Amino acid sequence: DVSGALCISQAWPGMARTIYNDHKRFLETYLTPHPGFFFTGDGVYRTSEGYYQLTGRLDDIISISGHRLGTAEVEDVVNHHVAVAESAVIGYPHEIKGEGKMLSFLPQNISWGYGTAEALAGELRELISKKIAKYAVPDYIQVTHQLPKTRSG
Repeated sequence: DVSGALCISQAWPGMARTIYNDHKRFLETYLTPHPGFFFTGDGVYRTSEGYYQLTGRLDDIISISGHRLGTAEVEDVVNHHVAVAESAVIGYPHEIKGEGKMLSFLPQNISWGYGTAEALAGELRELISKKIAKYAVPDYIQVTHQLPKTRSG
C-alpha cells in the first residue's frame, strides 16, 4: 500500500509532445518534476494487490496554517456520507490562515431526512475532523442544487 504521484515511464501512441507555442512550459510541467518520467499531475494510491486508485489532482492543494491539504481528500470523506451525492471544495484567501476552504455539496435528494442543513453541516464537520484532522474542517459549508463542472464533466 503506497500513495504518490502518477508517472509514466514509457511513451505511448498519442502522447502529448508539447504545448502549442510553449514547449518550455511542457517540459517544466510534465518532464521536470520527476526526471525520466512523464508526470500526469494526478495522485495515485496502489494497494498491496497492485490495484491503482486515482486520488485527484496534485495541483488542487490548499495550504491552511502550514498544512497542505488536497481538495480531493476532503471531497472523498464528504462523499461517503449517505446524504451527500457529490461535493466540491475550494480555497479562498484568509488573512490569518493564508487560505481557508469552503465546501459545497449536493444532497442525495431534497427529502434527505437529516433535519436542517445546519445539522447535516455539523455531521460533515465531525466526519472530516475524525477522518482527516480538525484543521481540515471547512470554514463554510453550503448546500447547493448544482456544482460547477469543467468541460469534461
